[in-house]
Amino acid sequence: METGPEDPSRMPEESSPRRTPQSIPYQDLPHLVNADGQYLFCRYWKPTGTPKALIFVSHGAGEHCGRYEELARMLMGLDLLVFAHDHGGAIAILTAAERPGHFAGMVLISPLVLANPESATTFKVLAAKVLNLVLPNLSLGPIDSSVLSRNKTEVDIYNSDPLICRAGLKVCFGIQLLNAVSRVERALPKLTVPFLLLQGSADRLCDSKGAYLLMELAKSQDKTLKIYEGAYHVLHKELPEVTNSVFHEINMWVSQRTATAGTASPP
Repeated sequence: METGPEDPSRMPEESSPRRTPQSIPYQDLPHLVNADGQYLFCRYWKPTGTPKALIFVSHGAGEHCGRYEELARMLMGLDLLVFAHDHGGAIAILTAAERPGHFAGMVLISPLVLANPESATTFKVLAAKVLNLVLPNLSLGPIDSSVLSRNKTEVDIYNSDPLICRAGLKVCFGIQLLNAVSRVERALPKLTVPFLLLQGSADRLCDSKGAYLLMELAKSQDKTLKIYEGAYHVLHKELPEVTNSVFHEINMWVSQRTATAGTASPP
């Protein structure tokens, strides 16, 4: 990625003295400053032609937007401007439900709608709430990479990626996830934007039953669900036959809905 002074992907806060946790000046990186004044690193993938639409990639806990490079480049081939920074499926659903006018549609890969019943037992939830009062920064341990994908090569890449957060999810973060799940279920009847939902039946991080709940409660008139039998959580890094199908489904879904968008400025 180009990061020179003429790079159009650079956000306007060029004189900022703020630095990343790695002590890199934000002014040397593409970034944004959100409403809370937080500095967030971003990546932009720009098509050669005039973009038909803006795609916002909202990645999962502990990972980073660079893991969506292949997906982003595929979408660039559709003359779409792809923009990525840090969020998750639950936040994407909540945002689209609360601000439907901001989005023309969503593609959801294994979103957090229901917590994994093995992880969110009554005892574990109660224990987490107590710990949150006294030790909110206590680590719950890192994500088990073996449940991310059946593709061992992709799991090895994940394990060796220096940008993956391995500090472990904190108790306070776990509580926020549980709160988000409660908010998502209440928000589903307000969801009206078109969406494509891709879900692995053997997902052990997000309960696959949540996909059916989303389809049942969402008021969207244009909604599509595809279940991948036996697939794990990270479908775009799964066995080749699954990942190829995921890319095809996304390509077709987005292409059909941007075909009439014209070549005007992205929405």
